[in-house]
Amino acid sequence: MKDPIFELCDMVRETSFALHQFLRNGHVEKVYENGLANRLRKAGLKVLQQHPIHVYDEDGTLLGDFYADLFIEDCLIVELKACKAIVDEHTAQLLGYLRASRNEHGLLINFGAPSLWIKKYVLSSESGDHTFRVEE
Repeated sequence: MKDPIFELCDMVRETSFALHQFLRNGHVEKVYENGLANRLRKAGLKVLQQHPIHVYDEDGTLLGDFYADLFIEDCLIVELKACKAIVDEHTAQLLGYLRASRNEHGLLINFGAPSLWIKKYVLSSESGDHTFRVEE
C-alpha cells in the first residue's frame, strides 16, 4: 500500500496538470492558486489558502509569519509560481516554510511556463540537523 502523503502528492500533481492543460500559462499566480484550491476541495480535500506559518527565534520569540499559498490536509505545503522559470530563491522560500513549520513535505509548482514544472521536497531531521531531499 502506498504511503498516504505520496497519494496526496500524486493527486495534487494530477490536478495541477489538468488545471495547466485547461488554463495554459499566462495567468497571474492567484488564478492558479484559486483554481488548484477549487479543484482539490471539489475532490474532498482540506485546503487552506495563504496559510500563516509562524517563524520563531531559538528562545521562542515570534519573529514573523510566512504565508504558504496552499496547506493541504494539514501536512503538505504547496508553493505556487507563475513565472518563466524557477530560480534558487523560489526553492529557498519553500524550504524556509518547511523548516519554520516543521512540516516534512512540500511541493513547488510553476504554472508560468509552457510545460508544468513540479518538484517535491522532503525535510529530514534524522541526524538532528534539517536536511532536504528532492523527490522526482
